[in-house]
Amino acid sequence: MPSESARSRAAATRRSRLRVWRGARGGWTRRHGTITVRRTVQRTGTGRGAVMTELDAQAEANEAGERVRALVQREYGGTDVLRVETIAAPSPGPGEVLLDVQAAAIDRGTLHLLTGLPRMARLAVGLRQPKRLVPGLDVAGRVVAVGEGVTRLQVGQQVFGIARGSLTEQAVALETKLALAPAGLAPTECAVLGVSGLTALQALDAARVDAGDHVLVIGASGGVGSFAVKLAVARGARVTAVCSAVKAEAVRSWGADRVVDHAVGDPLAGLSCDAVIDVAGGTSLRRLRRVLTPTGTIVFVGVETGGGWTGGFVRPMFLALRMLAARQRYVMLMARETHVDLERIAEAVAVDGLRPHVHGTVPLEETPRALDELADGRVTGKVAVRVGGAQ
Repeated sequence: MPSESARSRAAATRRSRLRVWRGARGGWTRRHGTITVRRTVQRTGTGRGAVMTELDAQAEANEAGERVRALVQREYGGTDVLRVETIAAPSPGPGEVLLDVQAAAIDRGTLHLLTGLPRMARLAVGLRQPKRLVPGLDVAGRVVAVGEGVTRLQVGQQVFGIARGSLTEQAVALETKLALAPAGLAPTECAVLGVSGLTALQALDAARVDAGDHVLVIGASGGVGSFAVKLAVARGARVTAVCSAVKAEAVRSWGADRVVDHAVGDPLAGLSCDAVIDVAGGTSLRRLRRVLTPTGTIVFVGVETGGGWTGGFVRPMFLALRMLAARQRYVMLMARETHVDLERIAEAVAVDGLRPHVHGTVPLEETPRALDELADGRVTGKVAVRVGGAQ
C-alpha cells in the first residue's frame, strides 16, 4: 500500500497539472465535473504563500464520482439505441483541455458512427460496439481546466472546434483541435463550424479555388456543402450548386450563382467548371470529368453512397488510379483537424461575414429525433444541440 507521503506526492502532481482561473472576485467554483476548482483564497502572513488555490475539492469530487449528463451509445443501431444518462465526468490529460459544453452539433458522420456502417470503419471505432460511449465531434464551450503542456488556451476562454464525445455537459479536447470562438456568434452557431467548416475549407484549398473560378458543389445543401458554397463565394468564385428543389432557395441565398435540381434531367448538362466539390457521391467519374476544364480538380468529400463492408471508400480509390495519367486532378479528401484552419474559419466569420446555416436547435434529449430528420434528408445546413443552456 502506498505510504502517506507517496499519496501526497501523487496528489500534488495531479494538482500541478491544473491552472485555475481567478474571476473578478478572486475565484470561481465548479459545481459539476471531475475537476472541481474552488475559489482562491487570499492569505496573509506565513504559510503556503500570498495566494493559495484550494484544490482539495478536486480529490473530493473524484472520490464522490461527480457525474454529467450525456447522450450515450452502447451499441450500433438506429436512434433507438441512444439514451441520455449520467456518466463519470472527464478530466484533461496532457495537451487536453476540459470544456463546459454549451452546444454541440450532428452531421452525417454522427449517423455513420451510430449505425457502424460501413463495417470497415469499425476497425477504427469498435468492432462489436463503439469504443467511445458518447458520440459527437462538433463542440462549442468554455475552457474550465487545462492539462499538462497546454500553452495556447486558458481557462475561461470561449472556444469551438472538435472534441471526441461532445454530446455531453463536459468534454475533453486536444488543444490543437480548438480555436477561440469568433465574436458575434452564439454557441449554437459556433458549434456547427468545426467539422463541416474545416472540411469545406480544405476541399476548396485542395481544388485551388481562387477568384473568378467556376466551382461546382454537388450536395450543396448539407453541412459541408453549405460551407463550400459560402466560402467559395467569399473567395470571389462563381458557384453552381446541385441540391434538391425544396432546399434551392436557401442555397441561392448563400450566394450561389446557379442552383440546379438534382432530380430533374441531367444537372451537369452544359457546365464547364474549374473545380468540382462532390459531397454527395454517386456521380460517375466520366460525368464529372466531362464538366471539368482540362486542368481542373475534382475533390471527393463524402462517402454517402454504398453500405455493407466498404461503403463508398473503395470507389474513390479506383477513381484516383484512373486519373493518374490525366492532366485533371483528383483528390480524395481526408480532413485534417487542426486549430490553424479553425482559426481561418473564425477569420472568415470576422472578415468575410461568414455565417453558418443552422437548420434548428434541439436539447440533448431530442438529438435522436434530429438524427432521424437528418437521415430522411429533411435538414438544410446543420442541426445544433443545446447542452449547457446555450441559445
